Amino acid sequence: METGVTRNQQEESKDKMTKPMMKILLVLNGIMLGIGNCGGPLVQRLYFVKGGKRVWISSWLQTAGWPFLIIPLVCSFLYKKRHGTQETKLFSLKPSLFFPCAVLGVLTGLDDYLAAYGVSRLPVSTSALIIATQLAFTAGFAFLLVKQKFSAYTINAIFLLSIGAVVLALHSSTDRPDHESSIKYYEGFFMTLGASALYGFILPSIELTFKKAKQTVTYSLVMEMQIVISFFATAFCTIGMLINHDFKAIPREARTFELGEVTYYVILCVTALFWQFFFLGAIGVIFCASSLLSGIIIATLLPVTESLAVMFFHERFQAEKGLSLALSLWGFISYFYGELKHVKKMKRDSEVVGSPA
Repeated sequence: METGVTRNQQEESKDKMTKPMMKILLVLNGIMLGIGNCGGPLVQRLYFVKGGKRVWISSWLQTAGWPFLIIPLVCSFLYKKRHGTQETKLFSLKPSLFFPCAVLGVLTGLDDYLAAYGVSRLPVSTSALIIATQLAFTAGFAFLLVKQKFSAYTINAIFLLSIGAVVLALHSSTDRPDHESSIKYYEGFFMTLGASALYGFILPSIELTFKKAKQTVTYSLVMEMQIVISFFATAFCTIGMLINHDFKAIPREARTFELGEVTYYVILCVTALFWQFFFLGAIGVIFCASSLLSGIIIATLLPVTESLAVMFFHERFQAEKGLSLALSLWGFISYFYGELKHVKKMKRDSEVVGSPA
């Protein structure tokens, strides 16, 4: 009985927003996700290329920007208080949502470390292609956790993305950065693949948390959930930094950074901001649509990240990387073509039902 009431609550919360408003919110979150997904790995790689060596610092920065979210959350609180349409609280997250978010936060912290380790060992263009496999993991877990339905086009897209990653794995020896051993390179490869799989589990888990919530989920509540997730992820990485004595190493590392001490701290702040855009955008897209669409957007931005990495870091772009990219693009086109056909079919069906007998 509770499940039925909860679903009705979720539908009512979305019904209160008009379709144009929901589309605008989806676009805004998609833009944030795009900025974070492209900018985050590039600035994170810049840290390592110019003298940064601390993986725990890099992983910590991926969620340490959560205080930025307090600003829009306070604005939302003041807006609701001014209009007085409902009971207004700055922080309305109930324990039934808080604890799942805390668990997701710890998992996100682990994912941050795996991803940061991969970026420290791999060229951005390579790590971005590996992260594209996240779509396959997201789709699989979405099917298991939230009963996501698939078309033949979606299955084809997942298959092509997976084959693209296999091509990279079989020809990865030619992509190893100079002065790096094969062992460390393969460590980075499989760490990145592990991060992709773990985040592929986290996205549908967030969608499942929305569906099982015992309170109405609004976008303000989504921001609260993201704050809790990021807080616990940051706490997880903070423990790693304390054990590794990274906090003491920050001033020393800043003094020896190739681009200068001030630039070092700017890069740390920008990294935190970019990744917070990514995480809020991802959870926002899930709220507006689904975890699968969030995964699709992340994978679709692959060509942009690829191009920027080659442009700014002068990374090699061999034939196998081009083949992997082509397979990925083919997969994206397949997915969106399938979605377009599905939308047209839904419109035709609704017109038939609504037409007079």
